[in-house]
Amino acid sequence: MKRLTQFSLAGACALAVAGTAMAADWSYEGATGPDNWGSLSPDYELCGKGLMQSPIDLAEANARGDVSVFTAYAPGPLTILNNGHTVQANFAAGSKLTSGTMQFDLIQVHFHTPSEEVMHGEQYPMVAHFVHADSDGNLAVLGVLFEEGAANGELQKLVDAAPATKTAPRTVGGVTIDPNGMLPDDLDVYRFQGSLTTPPCSEGVNWHVAKDTVEASAEQLDAMRAIMGDNARPVQPLNGRLLVAPAG
Repeated sequence: MKRLTQFSLAGACALAVAGTAMAADWSYEGATGPDNWGSLSPDYELCGKGLMQSPIDLAEANARGDVSVFTAYAPGPLTILNNGHTVQANFAAGSKLTSGTMQFDLIQVHFHTPSEEVMHGEQYPMVAHFVHADSDGNLAVLGVLFEEGAANGELQKLVDAAPATKTAPRTVGGVTIDPNGMLPDDLDVYRFQGSLTTPPCSEGVNWHVAKDTVEASAEQLDAMRAIMGDNARPVQPLNGRLLVAPAG
């Protein structure tokens, strides 16, 4: 198992984007963009009025500590979709994330270009949100930030298979995806309580964002952005929440 040291709320938002029938159309710009999400539907009220919203600026950390986070991810068949807002891969049962005394099942990973999480206001080219849920429906997200560098083999499988337009999930024959290939070697994390980063912006999501980044090539990052466009929600106020940064 790999130890994690940073979590991101972006992963939690993935669950809502992935499979919930929304009460109203929303987007990342204009009249249906993030500034107006809270007024598009009563179901989206928290997007405008919630006090524990995501994403946040990780530089606002107000505590330090080593958060006990571990992954036990297993390779499996590649099931991929474009839900109209992001590229998403769904995972077969069996992969786990443990945060403290809580254990969650890995459900899916989705992406935002540029990153939703920022550091001192600066965005990264892309973030992956690994979304998990426990048997009671509680959500945990692990966010992994990508920087330009060497090509990432597991990400390339998604680039090759990603639909250019909205589609239902499909399993790609003969292709196995290993989520471990999109994690940093050391998983020290930022830890906080937040929300989904898409409507309905539900709160109570257990966020972890990895301190260390993962590399992807310029071509891979450009390909993902060409499919998804700019799909990052702006940073939200911390509002006095506890934001724990890695001790080291």
